Amino acid sequence: MTRPTWVNHELFPFQSRFLNVHGANVHYIDEGDGPVFLALHGNPTWSFLYRHIVAGLRDRFRCVALDYPGFGLSSAPAGYRYTVAEHARVVDGFVEQLGLREVTLMVQDWGGPIGFWVATRHPEWFRAFVIGNTWAWPLHDRATKLFSTALGSSGLGGLLVKRADVFVNVFMKGGIRRKKLTPAERQMYKLPHPTPASRVPVHVMPREILAAHELLAEVEQGLARVADKPALIVWGDKDPGFKEPHRLRWERTFPQHRTHVLRGASHYIQEDAPEEIITAITDWWPGRKPGE
Repeated sequence: MTRPTWVNHELFPFQSRFLNVHGANVHYIDEGDGPVFLALHGNPTWSFLYRHIVAGLRDRFRCVALDYPGFGLSSAPAGYRYTVAEHARVVDGFVEQLGLREVTLMVQDWGGPIGFWVATRHPEWFRAFVIGNTWAWPLHDRATKLFSTALGSSGLGGLLVKRADVFVNVFMKGGIRRKKLTPAERQMYKLPHPTPASRVPVHVMPREILAAHELLAEVEQGLARVADKPALIVWGDKDPGFKEPHRLRWERTFPQHRTHVLRGASHYIQEDAPEEIITAITDWWPGRKPGE
């Protein structure tokens, strides 16, 4: 399969690869050689989010970044509902099919619950974690419940997400504070979801914050199985959704952690502070073996 003609090759100068996982046609990039660095995105983004980080790490790592079905360049099979549980099973199958081992996993936004669902089921696949602004447990606060209920609804929420493209037009704009996306970069986030129908996967995600309670509780219970591994926490301190209490919980979860606060960065840290993240990873990365 070839990628769509709308993809800007100057902004995304990587070879697109495709893998059938549980009937989904999963798009991914696989750049460089060395220890595996696997990057997971959130909503409404895709592997394009990691372009700067992949470019900065591929001389040291084998950098792999994929798109969940319905996001980026990945397509879903008939009957796929775009739930977090389905995305997690696809990522699980993806890692298994490619035989990725000794993985350093980077997560942000929905990448946290999805990635740690896989990691807590297969701790032996993973070597270390890079944790951005995310979570991996049920959320109970009032603001989160309001966000999930309002934007996940079929009424006003559906109109805002599917008709007004509120995630790209509003939330991404507010979630990047240090810089401003160029028109061409913004198009790369808009074009995977050009119509209201194509934004259904984006609309499902806010509802899943509450609807995926069982999965989130399962992940929370499983975190102890990976808590002995090294973790680098790279945290935007101006994120309106994930704040200091979330960061502190990650620090308690992983005793072997190093925290690097990205001052002035908001939610989409890969856009706000890619060079700082690259430096933090290369300075921290644990357990180098001879020749790595």
